[in-house]
Amino acid sequence: MGLKIRLARAGAKKRPYYHIVVADSRSPRDGRFIEAVGSYNPMLPSDHADRVRLKDERISHWLKEGALATDRVAKFLGKAGLAPMPVFREQPIQSAPKKKAQERAAAAGG
Repeated sequence: MGLKIRLARAGAKKRPYYHIVVADSRSPRDGRFIEAVGSYNPMLPSDHADRVRLKDERISHWLKEGALATDRVAKFLGKAGLAPMPVFREQPIQSAPKKKAQERAAAAGG
């Protein structure tokens, strides 16, 4: 059984609220979970104390049991000091303007 520490959505339409839960990786996103270990309210400002709440001792217990955090939760755990901060690569170059658009921008700018 692969354990994941992930977000489970709650809240009303256009008013998201997430529970941070430990669940079997095969369970549905908002379905059965083993334990709720925190919450995340993206509607609050980023510097608000209640934006991310974590139960530190339970999260460290589940990490020792072999649970893996999803990308977003790993970022929360890294900021809280419960796990090493994940390394995210740069955005793909594919989304950058193509060669001719870059040449036009250079010619117009200079």
